[in-house]
Amino acid sequence: QVQLVESGGGLVQLGGSLRLSCAASGRIFALATMGWYRQAPGQQRELVADITLGGSTNYADSVKGRFTVSRDNAKSTVYLQMSSLKPEDTAVYFCRADQRPYFSSVYWGQGTQVTVSS
Repeated sequence: QVQLVESGGGLVQLGGSLRLSCAASGRIFALATMGWYRQAPGQQRELVADITLGGSTNYADSVKGRFTVSRDNAKSTVYLQMSSLKPEDTAVYFCRADQRPYFSSVYWGQGTQVTVSS
């Protein structure tokens, strides 16, 4: 049963923009801090940005000022607007739903590839 579905990845040129979306089931989204992570080949998965139920956001230093995370609670969807993309942003981007402390459950999406060409 797929709980999180990402979309919006693709190939973009240096300096371009993309918007990723992650649609979640309502029962998961309603109690979750939603996050975007990425994993480049040979690298560990790292946090890109996350947003709490209350809308507080947190960003990796490498994306501050370029990426914006937002959530639409009515649509149970979280977005990652990415601008001024760099080749080092190339990775598989994963959506995560963390329901702690309400529940112990953490859910991951299947990932979407983002490739930035120079």
